[in-house]
Amino acid sequence: MKQYMLSIIQPDGPEPAPEVLEPIMKNLDALNKEIREAGAWVFAAGLFPPDTATVVRRQGDELLTTDGPYAEGKEHLGGFTIIQAPDLDAALEWGRKYADVLGLPIEVRPMHHGTC
Repeated sequence: MKQYMLSIIQPDGPEPAPEVLEPIMKNLDALNKEIREAGAWVFAAGLFPPDTATVVRRQGDELLTTDGPYAEGKEHLGGFTIIQAPDLDAALEWGRKYADVLGLPIEVRPMHHGTC
């Protein structure tokens, strides 16, 4: 079975107020239970804000380390879920469910396996 990464595209800014966030998290817990029961769930994680990131990049013969994200934007990767699905259509259906529950864009991308 193929694996797909469902990326949560989160806007920059403060966390929503508890009265907004709590029902979303309740619905997300229910969706995560559904995806586990369907046997599609592999792994999931939320991420700290982009200002906690450290970027390592090669510049000539040196490896440079800098604080923060490589590029500035108005949105960032807020978390992700790795699923297994028979095909892209099935993965997109899970992506639609996450987008519906979270109210955020979800990028669905197939994963390579083997040599990288």
